[in-house]
Amino acid sequence: MKITFKKLYICTVIKHTPMICSYLMLAGYFLFPILIILLFNRYKWAQKVGTVILAYAVGIIIALLNTAFNFYPAEGTESFATFSSIQSNLMSVCVPLAIPLMLFNSDFKLWTKSLPKTLAVLVGGVLSVTVALVAGYFIFRNHDFGSVDEFKKVAVMMTGIYTGGTLNFAALGEMVHADPNTISITLAFEEIVTLPFIIFILAGGYKVFRKFLPFKDETSIEEDVNTEHISESTFENYHGMLQPKTFGKMMLGLLLSILMLGVGVGLSLLIVHKINELVVILTITTLAIIASFSKKIRELPKTFELGMFFILVFSVVVASKFDVTKIDSSSLTIMWYIMFVMITSIVLHLLFCRAAKVSGDLFTVGHISLLCSPPFVPPVVEAIGNRKVLISGIAIGLVGYAIGTYLGSLFASILGLPLF
Repeated sequence: MKITFKKLYICTVIKHTPMICSYLMLAGYFLFPILIILLFNRYKWAQKVGTVILAYAVGIIIALLNTAFNFYPAEGTESFATFSSIQSNLMSVCVPLAIPLMLFNSDFKLWTKSLPKTLAVLVGGVLSVTVALVAGYFIFRNHDFGSVDEFKKVAVMMTGIYTGGTLNFAALGEMVHADPNTISITLAFEEIVTLPFIIFILAGGYKVFRKFLPFKDETSIEEDVNTEHISESTFENYHGMLQPKTFGKMMLGLLLSILMLGVGVGLSLLIVHKINELVVILTITTLAIIASFSKKIRELPKTFELGMFFILVFSVVVASKFDVTKIDSSSLTIMWYIMFVMITSIVLHLLFCRAAKVSGDLFTVGHISLLCSPPFVPPVVEAIGNRKVLISGIAIGLVGYAIGTYLGSLFASILGLPLF
């Protein structure tokens, strides 16, 4: 009888192992950021590497381990659908919660003073990406890809993702009726090409852009009444977050962020009758900017650091979704095309910003915002240690959200692809 119970126990464990691993992984999405923060507080090497890079590194390691040992639920199963849904929901919630928390301490006057430069970065970025995408299409369209029309669809989808984000990418994919395999391969290669650039920026690559664009921001650090001094060593200060007095006020900031998210979701349901990422992010960003005019809200302690925690959760989840098995040698043309667009757009945007005398920091957040979408702006701002470009960076990305689908639709029409 004991043997029977033992066998039953083993069979039960084996049967539920994928879901057990999934639950452990989901718990890890919150535990790993806490561990990263503890390492950051204690060790200098972690402070030099940076919390966001550590978060991406953890996520990539998880993804590679999953590729080797397959501890995620198998694709096509109900468990996999549930797990993927939870991952997507985490990504969808963490960013809207983080953006208001990280904007509460910002002074909106800093953006209005630098508005001309912000517009220059936006216009230069959109033009640079558009020129790179069009030129790349004509260079690579005759390469071995299988279907000319399918490569046109890749070019159209890339127009959306590099001027807005995944939201535009998905919308354009549906518009041009792209093959699901093409969509997944394109997104996989986009991650492969873009992730090293993000890591380069976070690891100190922004200093290269500062040298090429040695111009000062329109405002100085001294004019920001909320920030007496910003440096790489003091930008993230997680010490004292759990002290009763600080924790209570910090939770008030989180409550405000949740309320703003609720308003954003409500407006989205009212306007488009579904949850739309563009409407939600526009709403919470606008409300957070308005709230930042209140001195009491600006002085809520540790809201920026709490926002960074959610960004770390987001970073681990995103990196853990990386799937090297989706890479197909026959579709390398997509990778070369994306690499061409990446490098060309950066060079053109740099030249444009130099002519417009834009600072290196504003260029960095502006290009990242267009290339990767607004959610990636806060970690870049954290890395460069310059909060006053946070609002400008997010604003550039939000405009990209708004125009990305339109640009993609225009490009599809020019290429002769039927829409809808």
